[in-house]
Amino acid sequence: MSAPLYTTVATSTGDGRAGGRAVTDDDLLDVTLAIPASMGGPGGATNPEQLFAAGWSSCFHSALKLVASQRKVQLVDSAVAAEVWIVKTETEGLGLNAALRVHVGGGLAPETAESLTAAAHEVCPYSAAVRGNVPVTITTTAA
Repeated sequence: MSAPLYTTVATSTGDGRAGGRAVTDDDLLDVTLAIPASMGGPGGATNPEQLFAAGWSSCFHSALKLVASQRKVQLVDSAVAAEVWIVKTETEGLGLNAALRVHVGGGLAPETAESLTAAAHEVCPYSAAVRGNVPVTITTTAA
């Protein structure tokens, strides 16, 4: 493994996802955590799945822009939404499933948009981290 390009540290205190707090070492992220109401918690605060979805969508979007730049394709009005949900596993544990919805505007051909999306999925660090572990569905729309 090569030397890290960037390292960050986040620390969870209190009751973790059930009313705790998560703070990064540079204090740029400081969030109160809560279990979502749909899972029997109080809701009203950030949960780990939201943080994961935000990280993955922004990372994938950057990967999409990188791949487009390498192929000399100009992206117009692009966006990536990541949906993450918790499921019960066969062993009664919990796991994640996900969906990525990629939108590219500017009249880009659907085949080009889909090719860029597939390439972004190969280079995105979040996609690499979950590959083989988290079922993910990817849809691409071009307008």
